[in-house]
Amino acid sequence: MRKWLKNERNKRGLTQPALANLAGVHVTAVNKYELGTRTPNPKLAKKIADILGFDWALFYEDGEEPGDAEEERQ
Repeated sequence: MRKWLKNERNKRGLTQPALANLAGVHVTAVNKYELGTRTPNPKLAKKIADILGFDWALFYEDGEEPGDAEEERQ
C-alpha cells in the first residue's frame, strides 16, 4: 500500500478522479497505484510526481513511506 501517495494527493485537495483527469489515466489506475497493486510506467510516474510535487522515484522504492527503502539500506 502506498499511503504516502494518498497523503500527497489529499494534501493538495485532489480526489482520485481529479488526479486521474490531470494525469490522463482512468480513476481505477490511480486507485491501484495507491493500493500498490500497480506501478505506473516512468513517464506517468514523473507526470503524477510533477502534479503532486514529489520525487517520481518513490514509486520504485520498496518501503511503504518515502525514505523507508533508504533507511533499510543503512
